[in-house]
Amino acid sequence: MTALLRSRPERPARTPSSGALVRSENVAPYMQNGTLIAAVDLGSNSFRLEIGRLVHGQIQRSEYLKETVRQGSGLDEERRLTPEAMQRGWDCLARFAERLAGFSATQVRAVATQTLREARNRDDFIKRANEILGFPIDVISGPEEARLIYQGVARLLPQSDERRLVVDIGGRSTELILGQQYHANVVASYRVGSVAWSMKYFPQGQFTQQAFMTAEIAAKAVLDEALDSYRRDSWDVAYGSSGTVGAVADVLAAAGEPAGRISRSALGWLQERLLRAQSADRVRMEGLKDERRAVIGGGVSVLTAIFDLLGIDEMQVAQGALRQGVLYDLLDREQAHTDLRASTVLALSERFQVDAAQAERVREAALTLYQQIEDPVEERAERKLGWAAQLHEIGQQIAHSDYHRHGAYILDNTDAPGFSLPELHRLGQLILGHRGKVRKLEADLGDEDFVRQLLCLRLAVALCHARRSPDLASLKLSQTGAQFSLSASAAWCQQFPQSAHLMREEALAWQKTPWSLLFQQR
Repeated sequence: MTALLRSRPERPARTPSSGALVRSENVAPYMQNGTLIAAVDLGSNSFRLEIGRLVHGQIQRSEYLKETVRQGSGLDEERRLTPEAMQRGWDCLARFAERLAGFSATQVRAVATQTLREARNRDDFIKRANEILGFPIDVISGPEEARLIYQGVARLLPQSDERRLVVDIGGRSTELILGQQYHANVVASYRVGSVAWSMKYFPQGQFTQQAFMTAEIAAKAVLDEALDSYRRDSWDVAYGSSGTVGAVADVLAAAGEPAGRISRSALGWLQERLLRAQSADRVRMEGLKDERRAVIGGGVSVLTAIFDLLGIDEMQVAQGALRQGVLYDLLDREQAHTDLRASTVLALSERFQVDAAQAERVREAALTLYQQIEDPVEERAERKLGWAAQLHEIGQQIAHSDYHRHGAYILDNTDAPGFSLPELHRLGQLILGHRGKVRKLEADLGDEDFVRQLLCLRLAVALCHARRSPDLASLKLSQTGAQFSLSASAAWCQQFPQSAHLMREEALAWQKTPWSLLFQQR
């Protein structure tokens, strides 16, 4: 018996693989010595491009580009990026794209932070930005940004057992991290930053005692919950990373303070200098770059609030930052045994008491089918399909009814170290679609890679319906254009009549989609 769905015009046939794992030529199992890799950081104040060369497991800077884009000040009252702010970002990325010509997808990672987390029209910006840059841009969560910042800082510090507090004041968010060696133990992101505070509390660039007092009180109100987690006895050394801290340290060093250090008294001296200048456009201090003048008031007020709130007497300036963390994370992602996301998936499955044996059965079945239609196998896509299989029942801890919807909700609303927000959403969509109607995922059905993953996951779940490992030896899955074909031996259909019925039902489920599935007995 057969069940045939509407098909589109055929494309050249895809040859099924033998089932063995084959790595795509453009995905190296490891990075070779001398390989160039790049990180693009779309910050609220500046966009940065860091290019490094891999040398015996370490990354040496090859090139660094930075442009002040000030997207953070381009959010209107409805939290939408203005056309001018978007154009500034696109223009910058076009210049970065020229430098990245010739880089492969495995050599570049681009991440976006608070402004694009907030922007209601971020999808409009990201879609065009992806096309211009030539590489996908991941919008990362606040905690994930904090984790990557710590990785960047830790990798460029001498190794020791000191307990570190790392502070990163960005344009629209501030990240606080407690860590030791390469491990970030406590991470948090707060919606307070130099651009946002400058716009709100120094709107005309005017520096007054009242403005600084109000800005500091407001920052402490946002950061107040950090008191419990970041108390003074929980860290030994305070480090500051990135823009605001670096800008303040440069000014203080030019004034004769120890290089790379910010003391409480020196920070008070800097605020006095700003008050004497009375406005941002009148500030003239050695070491202060023109691009920083407009946001120095907000940055100093936030930094002062953090010093007061957390009892910091002195802060050291770290050389590493988000972009270096992204580079090292890029290396880790290319190897399954170092990919943090695998550990995160395991932690989530344990937290939500997923049936590990069933998850493993579904994973093995899904990957076996996937290897038949994906030739050669794209390891990163295969890995993500495996994660979706491991987590497909995560929603059952909430309720068995509609558990696939609960699972998708969990992934869209959880902190998952190593994952970007789009990656989590994609996993959630696979989990949402692993049962029920396919048409509910209409927006994603134009992505052929997603469709292959979804089909293999749905088939695997159905084949494992009895919660035992299915017999896959007699099943063959192939693809020709927009049509998938699943064939089974007559003996298999006779031995597993319920499974055969579910395969015919699955074929029907793909009706009224741009794809078709043919199930036939041979």
